[in-house]
Amino acid sequence: MADVGVYMVANLTIRDRDRYLQYEKGFFPILKKHGGSFVTFDDSIATFEGNSPREGRVVIFRFPSEQAARAWYDDPDYQTLSEHRRAGADLHFLTMVHELPAQR
Repeated sequence: MADVGVYMVANLTIRDRDRYLQYEKGFFPILKKHGGSFVTFDDSIATFEGNSPREGRVVIFRFPSEQAARAWYDDPDYQTLSEHRRAGADLHFLTMVHELPAQR
């Protein structure tokens, strides 16, 4: 597959808002460092069919490539920061979805 942009979709339940806020504050600089951009979040999603993500927050952000997304996730600074997320929230899933390649 040609190098296309990817969306990251996360579903989590926040248990300790203060710890999660520590994660949130450090998240955006590391996201930008890897060319990522924030798309949206929602604390009250609606599922029309199928199994719903668990209760909690759904977050969507984007990277210009799979390589950039993997570099973000593997970044030691991100892994250190993510300890705040792990302490303050239950992550149900973090999924990567590829964009469609450009049409000729």
